[in-house]
Amino acid sequence: MVIASVPLLVQAQAYPSRAVRVIIPFSAGGAADVPLRILGQRLSDIFKQQVVIENRPGAGSTIGAEAAAKAAPDGYNLFMISNTHFVSAALYKRLAYDALNDYTPVTQITNAPNVLVVHPSLPVKSVKELITLAKAKPNQIDFVSSGNGSTQHLTGALFIKMAGIQMTHVPYRGSGPATADLLAGQVTVGFPGIAGMLPFIKAGKLRALGVSSGNRSPELADVPTIAEAGVPGYEMVSWFGVAGPKGIARDVQTRLHGDLLRVLKNPDFQKSMRAAGQEVAFQDSPEKFYDFMKVEATKWARVVADSGARVE
Repeated sequence: MVIASVPLLVQAQAYPSRAVRVIIPFSAGGAADVPLRILGQRLSDIFKQQVVIENRPGAGSTIGAEAAAKAAPDGYNLFMISNTHFVSAALYKRLAYDALNDYTPVTQITNAPNVLVVHPSLPVKSVKELITLAKAKPNQIDFVSSGNGSTQHLTGALFIKMAGIQMTHVPYRGSGPATADLLAGQVTVGFPGIAGMLPFIKAGKLRALGVSSGNRSPELADVPTIAEAGVPGYEMVSWFGVAGPKGIARDVQTRLHGDLLRVLKNPDFQKSMRAAGQEVAFQDSPEKFYDFMKVEATKWARVVADSGARVE
């Protein structure tokens, strides 16, 4: 038995012996891309091997997700998984993979709350004032999102439902054009990620009314949560994590989890994530991350159903 275990021990010690690829199912430079590139640099130092980031955007993250699911389960092909992965599983009825069970879980890495912002031309300065105005003018206030079924859309849809109001959803093809028209006042309400909005909020080009997380954001400490500002119980947070194709060896999965936690627990890394509008979050084991993913799959299926979002 001792002799038989030697090859496995050598394999665990040898991994990784070459570059590790991480598929990000989103465009470069976005809220998902930034933390993984910083994380990849730290992992490269630990692995003594290059960590290569490969952006495979499109179709609500399903293009990258399919590529990851079909990759070799050798530990050299990893995947940035997120809540969008489970949103898309509820939106797209025919996928070439099982969103929950065709992946090897490793751990969550960050939470990324959104922020309710309004153009300064809208005469409201609080969540309660927005709700009052929306009730007085049903469907006359537009809210913008980066696309139908996107996290921004669902964050707004949940707000509308819980606040008991009616606003008109205006979906765009991506965050860039949505932000441009929000800054121009073509649309007046949005629920984008915090990181990209900080410069506009600080410059007074947008007014922040509330953050979508259960706790206030350190980067917007004077902005209340939506829950405390007028919609009790409201919470909607995006998250990002690391997984791989189904079938990665247990020893490699354990090595990846341990190395990721070394980075995630580093105070300098946590500081860099806060600067990007995100908070470090992780599970103590891959099994706990899988349990988290199961809960998220159910949660987002319900949110999508309640929102009425459809993919054309």
